[in-house]
Amino acid sequence: MLHVHIAPHGSPLGDGSLAAPLATLAQARDAVRGRGAATVWVHGGDYPLAETFTLTADDVQTTYRAVDGACPRLLGGRVVEAWQPVTDPAMRARLTPEAREAVRVTALPPGAFGRRGFSIPITPAHPELFIGGVPQTVAQWPPAGTFTTITGVLTPLVNEWDEAVGALDGGFTYEGDRPRAWAPNPDLWVHGYWSWDWANSYEHVARLDPAARTVNTDPPHGLYAFKPGQRCYFLNVPEELTAPGQYVLDRAAGLLYCWPPEEGGEALVSVLETPLLRLDGARDITLQGLTLEGGRGHGVEILGGEGVILAGCTLRNLGNVGIVIREGHGHRVLACEVAHTGDAAIRIEAGGRATLTPADHTVEDCHLHHYARWSRTYQAGVHVDGCGVRVAQNLIHDAPHNAVLYTGNEIDIAGNEIYRVCLETGDAGAIYTGRDYTYLGNAVRDNYIHHMGGVGMGTAAIYMDDCVSGHEIAGNVVWYGDGIWLGGGRDFTVHDNLFIACRQAIYFDGRGMSEHAVWRNMVQHTMRERFEAVHPDAPPYADRYPALAALPAYFAAGAGVPPEGNTVARCRAVACALFSIADWVPFDDAWLAQTDNAEGDPGFLDPDWGDFRLDTPGFPTATLAAVGPRGDAPLVRGRVELVARDGDACTVRLALRNDGTMPGAGVMVVGPARWAYALEPGEIAESTFTVTVTGPYLECWDDIGTARPARWVAEGMHDAG
Repeated sequence: MLHVHIAPHGSPLGDGSLAAPLATLAQARDAVRGRGAATVWVHGGDYPLAETFTLTADDVQTTYRAVDGACPRLLGGRVVEAWQPVTDPAMRARLTPEAREAVRVTALPPGAFGRRGFSIPITPAHPELFIGGVPQTVAQWPPAGTFTTITGVLTPLVNEWDEAVGALDGGFTYEGDRPRAWAPNPDLWVHGYWSWDWANSYEHVARLDPAARTVNTDPPHGLYAFKPGQRCYFLNVPEELTAPGQYVLDRAAGLLYCWPPEEGGEALVSVLETPLLRLDGARDITLQGLTLEGGRGHGVEILGGEGVILAGCTLRNLGNVGIVIREGHGHRVLACEVAHTGDAAIRIEAGGRATLTPADHTVEDCHLHHYARWSRTYQAGVHVDGCGVRVAQNLIHDAPHNAVLYTGNEIDIAGNEIYRVCLETGDAGAIYTGRDYTYLGNAVRDNYIHHMGGVGMGTAAIYMDDCVSGHEIAGNVVWYGDGIWLGGGRDFTVHDNLFIACRQAIYFDGRGMSEHAVWRNMVQHTMRERFEAVHPDAPPYADRYPALAALPAYFAAGAGVPPEGNTVARCRAVACALFSIADWVPFDDAWLAQTDNAEGDPGFLDPDWGDFRLDTPGFPTATLAAVGPRGDAPLVRGRVELVARDGDACTVRLALRNDGTMPGAGVMVVGPARWAYALEPGEIAESTFTVTVTGPYLECWDDIGTARPARWVAEGMHDAG
């Protein structure tokens, strides 16, 4: 096998040996192309990319591998070498007295803010700032993590649910007077969940009248309609640059202003708007141990080809998607970490739905977190569209919306641990699909889903939305929140699932039979058209999924499609009721068969620490010993206990225990406090905090590590949804 070395100190005149390495990936590619199997050894250091590094069908049987113990970084951005104080009188006048002396400025690379969000095509992000490896926050009002409220509309309308809303081209009014202090800003943006808690967008502000509290946006204005009571915030506001870790862009002057964080670190501004790496038709390529960061676009884009492996790579601080796979066969993403992406962590569009030809792609043993920083909805940890994909043994956490989002057939979602997702959205699911009777052959099994977020209508661990049908949902464990929502679908096989302290364990409705125009149109138009598009009366669908033969008669009758053929067996609910049946469509007992289900504690190993493995055999469900990435790792569990309470003031004791095989470290957030921890395997640490608790529970979570969340519930486990 051919071996070639590259290093930041290398030279294009080198021969690729350890003593005389080449300098770039492109030089190494050209040196090994057409010469048989090869390994390119990538030494530690930074490899700035002025353009996409591309491999094609001419590139086969090559491994690009980090030298053992090294950390080579492929950078799509530039490091800021020096910051300057703010001297421009106009900008200084917009800053608070404290900010005038603390804020620094540097040149801004080309690029601008753009529309992003639900149903909007992905485009490169604006130039972003990362300091010490941490994404900085574009200065906004209200502060990050909070929203102001839409209080009214300027052009009233009535939506399809007979709700009072406003026309998008008419604008809206908001709550609060903080904008009265702002100077005119030609690059002011507003982000909102304009009508629904699952559909967001960023819109450019065309006109802001602070005295009247009115906003008008540029076309196309938003999504659906402006609805009073919904949420929004303004961003890129110099007057709100009031704390470390914030920045604004002055596109007209070509400047970036930042209040650097106290801990400092390398400052990196993203520049490259195309993918850092693109594999177009490449075969049998392995990328191992590489770090990719700082681009405005995707990290890796794999188009077609066969047998590409990404193993042990880190993709972080990217403007769009970490890893994109389109078509091809047999690609594998193994033990990679993808974090702080603007859109999804991993997106796969592959496999033939028309022919039910599997892509045989896999995503396994990966750690996916803090993704969808910008496009907040329907940008998942793993987003699959196609046929024959496996998503297994991953750890997915801290995201505004879905963990796994999928459309298609023969998709296997197994053994994943998921927590703190759907943090900013409602009517959402950690694992989600919907609105097609032909998404069949899918399995959701042996996943552990806990400590979910949710606003408005809330969120479910597993959401089978809008009459999607025919799944096997088995062996999953859900702790807190809602368990499984079955939204009008057929032929579900739900068995051996465990629900602990859920608001509702299994929810079931018959929306496909509703006479409301929204549901009837969905069934008779959207669902029917998608059904007929795959020709279900002919192979392969007629052979693989014979249950589809029952649907044409219901479509022809025009009276809706009933949720028939559903079975729930050997499921157990602890500290909650097992079933919740919606009554807004009359329920027929024949739609749902129930067998050997139960309620009550089956004998958990250590429930106080969130360890719901079974102390004794007897209940056939996931053991929880096999969820999440395999291999050595920390497993820090948390426990919160009430010490004393005086009204809303609570003194709580937080304990952490490392049940894993590796040291674990991070920072726990407990109300306004932050507690840095570092634990060896088997070690326990405790600390006491006084916090204000106004809701039914207090949740503590890890801000930078992977300690599992801990929750103290004020009024009993059933209130922890």
